[in-house]
Amino acid sequence: MAAYRDENLLEDIQARLEDLNKSERKVADAILRDPGAATRYSIAALARAANVSEPTVNRFCRGFSATGFPDFKIRLAQSIATGTPYVGQDIEPDDTVEDFTDKIMLSTIASLDKARQSLDPKAISTAIDYLIQAKQINFFGMGGSASVALDAQHKFFRFNIPVASYDDALMQRMVAAGSQVGDVIVVISYTGRTRESVEIASVGRDNGATVIGITNPDSPLAECCTAVLGVTAPEDTEVYMPMSSRIIHLTVIDILATGVTLKRGSDFLGHLKKIKESLKATRFPKTYRAG
Repeated sequence: MAAYRDENLLEDIQARLEDLNKSERKVADAILRDPGAATRYSIAALARAANVSEPTVNRFCRGFSATGFPDFKIRLAQSIATGTPYVGQDIEPDDTVEDFTDKIMLSTIASLDKARQSLDPKAISTAIDYLIQAKQINFFGMGGSASVALDAQHKFFRFNIPVASYDDALMQRMVAAGSQVGDVIVVISYTGRTRESVEIASVGRDNGATVIGITNPDSPLAECCTAVLGVTAPEDTEVYMPMSSRIIHLTVIDILATGVTLKRGSDFLGHLKKIKESLKATRFPKTYRAG
């Protein structure tokens, strides 16, 4: 069976049905009957559903350029998230709780994997270098990005660098106007097309600040940033509330925080441990049971 990789796995499987042998055709049929269920199967469960052996399932996956069954399931989830003639992922008014739960979870998994593939390690390394050398860091986010900026503040205050987050455009503009060389401003925006965010980023750069954009790489905001972590998600925020894009941005913040921690070295771990231990007195023990 010829192996090649395409963006849409379900369409690949459907197109190649006639080229599969009898056992592989059984695997394909089991997947196409219910692609969503197939993403939840173990390899043993899929083998039972197709009435074939586990090695046959593995061979089938490798025939579609997957490194193994887990990789195959990720690509299958991506295919479902992008939508195909065989499966629709748009939320429908008559969807059951199980239906829309599966659709949102699978779409998020697929979007995260696409972001993983598109993120530039060099851009991440550059952003980490800017952050670790910063005199102070300000995170800017509006609307759905405001919660991401606040989460970033919670992560980065641990690094002994003055840090704040702002979700108000006027406050962001004033902070940007008061910034100077050595300051870092991180602007978080899914679309990168919000006029105020673009103007504020420009104000910050004009005053000497380093501006890092976590945004669409082909956007007006990206054009005026010092460094860009380009991330996209297949969702239309003109119609729907932001979902997977927010999860991707939160993950990028985790990546940056981890990078700064590692750059600080082992000597810095004691400081992080002290902060963590300060919370022990505020929590019930794990063995606690409510009476």
